[in-house]
Amino acid sequence: MKITVHGIVQGIGFRPTVYRIANSMGLRGHVQNNGSNVVIVVDREAEEFVRRLRQELPPLARLDSVEMTPCDVLGDGFRIVPSSTGEKGVGIPNDTAVCDDCLREMFDPGDRRYLYPFTNCTNCGARFTIIQDLPYDRVRTSMRDFPMDPECRNEYDEPSARRFHHQTISCPRCGPSFYLLDGDGNHIDGGDPIQTFAERLHDGAIGVAKSWGGMHICSTLPTLPRLRTWYRRDQKPFAIMVRDLEAARRYGMPTQFEERLLLSPHRPVVLVRKRDGLIGERVSPGLSTVGMFLPYTGMHHLLFHYIQEDALVMTSANTPGEPMVLRDTDALELGADLYLMHDREILNRCDDSVIRTYKDRTFFIRRSRGHIPSSLDVPLKGQAIGLGAQENLCGAVAKDGRMFNTQYVGDGDSMRVIDFLESAVEHFRKLLGVDHPQAVAVDLHPGYTNRKLGKRLALREGAELVEVQHHWAHAAALLVESGEEEMVALTLDGTGYGADGQAWGGEVLRADLASFDRVAHLQPIPLLGGEKAVHDPRRLVFALDEMAGRPGQYFTDAEAAVLRKIMPHSVTSSGFGRLLDALSCYLGVCQRRTYDGEPAMKLETLLERGKVLSGLDAERVGGTVMTVPMFQQLREMRGSREDLAVTFVASALRSLVEAAVDEARSKGIDAIGLTGGVSYNGVVCSLVDDMVSEQGLRFICPDRLPNGDGGIASGQCAIALKRMN
Repeated sequence: MKITVHGIVQGIGFRPTVYRIANSMGLRGHVQNNGSNVVIVVDREAEEFVRRLRQELPPLARLDSVEMTPCDVLGDGFRIVPSSTGEKGVGIPNDTAVCDDCLREMFDPGDRRYLYPFTNCTNCGARFTIIQDLPYDRVRTSMRDFPMDPECRNEYDEPSARRFHHQTISCPRCGPSFYLLDGDGNHIDGGDPIQTFAERLHDGAIGVAKSWGGMHICSTLPTLPRLRTWYRRDQKPFAIMVRDLEAARRYGMPTQFEERLLLSPHRPVVLVRKRDGLIGERVSPGLSTVGMFLPYTGMHHLLFHYIQEDALVMTSANTPGEPMVLRDTDALELGADLYLMHDREILNRCDDSVIRTYKDRTFFIRRSRGHIPSSLDVPLKGQAIGLGAQENLCGAVAKDGRMFNTQYVGDGDSMRVIDFLESAVEHFRKLLGVDHPQAVAVDLHPGYTNRKLGKRLALREGAELVEVQHHWAHAAALLVESGEEEMVALTLDGTGYGADGQAWGGEVLRADLASFDRVAHLQPIPLLGGEKAVHDPRRLVFALDEMAGRPGQYFTDAEAAVLRKIMPHSVTSSGFGRLLDALSCYLGVCQRRTYDGEPAMKLETLLERGKVLSGLDAERVGGTVMTVPMFQQLREMRGSREDLAVTFVASALRSLVEAAVDEARSKGIDAIGLTGGVSYNGVVCSLVDDMVSEQGLRFICPDRLPNGDGGIASGQCAIALKRMN
């Protein structure tokens, strides 16, 4: 019988497992990597063999389908035969944290891999970041430059060994190695480079360390004030890597669910509630959470082996607006004190994944290392590509009922980011065999930089260019991952180009994959100076006061006169994120945005401590929630900042939810969704959840795709597929 297995079946010890089971059963035949799948041939007892295979799968393996067809068996015994290019379709695992068995070897003085930072086995290590193509063999990875020495070859050939047919096997004699550079790029010789790097960090240096899928800027926590000045990030939160779970509990208060995420082989950055204190405020000023993660490479574990500190700042190494650096020459442009580099090529750049939780849901702020590649089932055949919006870019590639997201790419203001987006999409196309896309989907906004890429791809491939409205794409992504055919969705974010040419962002949409209707939205307010109003929330408050006929504040008479003059000609925004920015400014929380989402994110700290008061109503005129009168009511209310903040937000949300409920009931829909960047806010999510549940309807929010613009490409791709079908 010929057994064809699809799923995560390459690079994780699958063929060695097949080999062991077949030999234990005395079967004749062979096993072979075949493009993205694995083909197994056995002479008898095929069903019993598959039953045992399911029971004894390697930790990282996943079987999606098993097909059996009769065939002939040639030869004696059971063999692992050379790979075939076969059928395309991603069948490789994610990068996975170093396992306990490898860590025991690394810290065993008697083991030949003692303190070797590239120690890994079939159950752990870099995969996606080092793979060039399928089938997964050493020659198609960045380990091709490191021939095995005799001892590694013996392990590779030994069926009872943990590294039997493990493609990235290496040791200190034959594998990659680390080296240290000073700020001018000169080699620092002598001693262990990781130990020297740790000692210099302890002494106050700012370093850059090369990992599996990119590089980190590193410092100790006492060095953080200097790091902020050097990196020109006065307020933006940094992630910290902590030694172990006990250290995580010293700096934060993770829930049991968050602890499981921290300890998972994916090793994401998890946002947890931080403990009060100077260090927490230095790491994430004005926020109630801190992003933390645990070591996942051998180098990380060795850093903590050599250093006294129990936490290090670890943030992606890039110049502002550019992709994370990969090469020594690019890293040196950062101007750090020293650089811990290694000689294994990074084939696929992959930032750390970032997650926050809501109940039992995972909200991906950034879905990347450890979670890429992975797929969603889409009930639509054909091939399509989605290219996302402008910020938090990633791509999506779909083929015959399965959709894959690329890794996190970045913000599209830089052409290097667009180049990275193109290369990421092309890499997934190669892995999947997407050679004839019927559609390429882009955002409706005429000024987004990736639209040129979309047009070029569509023209080159003879595909249709599909323009998708931003918030419809948000709703479509939620439809795809939840498996719903239709829903009414609150799509709440800062800005997205609307079908009327204005900026949307506080929307209630009735949506399926074929069409959408704009049911309700927040009252649009002028963005005085366009993008300047996004970075200066005082302009938002000024516009709200002007619309209410009140004297403005914050500006001189001359400045106010200019703002009044441009007001009639300014683009308007119904964005919920802009409303939160205005509220944050008015309450004195944040009056200048220095990073994306800052005013609204800092407002969440107030919202968490407030209780909803009575007396603030959000009137709905037709489909418009009138926020200007709400703002004036707020000025006349008495209460703490915390209570006023949450009362205002709850009132606006209730009016949107009521509109959604009315629409759902009129259309016979029982599900109301919440998505968009604002839905990362735990208080907003909880309020909408409770309001929907009170009405007896199902509440749906993201769990596998990013709530924010990182999910846009998936929604675009699904809509394009639906159009082709």
